[in-house]
Amino acid sequence: MRVLGVDPGLTRCGLGVVDGGLGRSITGVAVDVVRTPAEDEVAQRLLRIGDAVEEWLDTYRPDVVAVERVFSQHNVRTVMGTAQAGGVVALCAARRGLPVAFHTPSEVKAAVTGSGRADKAQVTMMVTRLLGLARKPSPADAADALALAICHLWREPMRARLAEAEAKAAELARAHKARLAAAARKAREGRTGATS
Repeated sequence: MRVLGVDPGLTRCGLGVVDGGLGRSITGVAVDVVRTPAEDEVAQRLLRIGDAVEEWLDTYRPDVVAVERVFSQHNVRTVMGTAQAGGVVALCAARRGLPVAFHTPSEVKAAVTGSGRADKAQVTMMVTRLLGLARKPSPADAADALALAICHLWREPMRARLAEAEAKAAELARAHKARLAAAARKAREGRTGATS
């Protein structure tokens, strides 16, 4: 499976592509950061991010896009820009029929480092080590994009199995409930037949 990981942001939007093989084997394919000037209008900045994402989707043809889920931060303006950039990425993927998965920062940190409280330096170090890179991806947005892709590759199989198990359990519960209802109906009919 090939995953495009995206660390959304208006000033810097990290993009990273990782291939996953059997088990936990992973290979880094590409990484970069799209930068937009702060003095440009927001619409133009989002257009530039959208164009870059479209180009990456054409070039690398991922099977899924993993985007960092925006959480509240102290700076509302930063949150808004990050959410807008993430929305543009999701839209680009949806136009191509690609699934989009959102992962929280703590999910990504836990998947890559083993701790949901890891700092950016620890995430960068582990991404470098896991992908066998000659040098650390820089800036941190680049490493975060690769970490998002790795997180998705390692968490999604478990999430899919869990969803499948939940669906089977729900189906068994529906079948059991239907059997109970049928038995109750039959018992009522038997009582009605016995009193007439």
